[in-house]
Amino acid sequence: MDDTETLRHADLAASNIPAALALSTGVGWNQTAADWALFIAHGRVIGLWDGEGRLVATAATFPYDNGFGWISMVIVAPDWRRRGLARRLMMECIETLRRQGRAALLDATPAGAEVYAQLGFVSLCGMERWQGEGGTAPTWAGVAPLPPNATPDLTAADGLAFGADRSFLLRDFLARDGSLALHSGEALAVVRRGARATQLGPLIAPSAESASRLLAGALALARGPVFLDLLESGKDLAPLLEANGFRIQRAFRRMALGRDTLPGNPAQLVCAAGPEFG
Repeated sequence: MDDTETLRHADLAASNIPAALALSTGVGWNQTAADWALFIAHGRVIGLWDGEGRLVATAATFPYDNGFGWISMVIVAPDWRRRGLARRLMMECIETLRRQGRAALLDATPAGAEVYAQLGFVSLCGMERWQGEGGTAPTWAGVAPLPPNATPDLTAADGLAFGADRSFLLRDFLARDGSLALHSGEALAVVRRGARATQLGPLIAPSAESASRLLAGALALARGPVFLDLLESGKDLAPLLEANGFRIQRAFRRMALGRDTLPGNPAQLVCAAGPEFG
């Protein structure tokens, strides 16, 4: 018998968060227990367990309004790779979103993009994860914390840029210890703690100038390792990142199944909330 057939299949519950966090941190990902809790509460997380009760693979669907959802957290423990588990879970995620009447979007590594293209996904834009240290950029005048009573401005701007209401997601981010919303004029960004590094994003800006000013201020305020996921709309910010010691960690392709355009106003979505959230 194929040993993959002995794996127990079940959706994750809140009680499984420690096992999920052990899996994601074990492969070097940046998600926290709070991130896993969001996926379980708002979406669906599929898990596979081995005979010893160890969680060895996951995949998640995260639905948004406006007819689409994200597929993410496709993780397979190193000793269970190359046995078709990722594809098996991906197909189930696709079917979950299809039953909901939603197109499927995801952010894929170059190797993953080749696999997903075979499943019918089309590439819509590129994204790069940049990594560096906070506190290296000079503080820019005009960059400040967003007042709590202005949070609706953040969620409204994000909804227009991303193409779906993510107020529940942004409120969750900002309720976490150490999280911060920043603004510079009409440019807005969220900074939050991750398992390995501070995550900067989403960053929404109407112009390259406002995006540059806000990014510089955010980098000045951050401390320790910082990750940010720069979409093609923010490519003009690469020189600023390089000047502050940031380097590209990996590339992604934003892909979709069931639609051939990005939702929202992609020109204003400069940094993603992360490849797991879009």
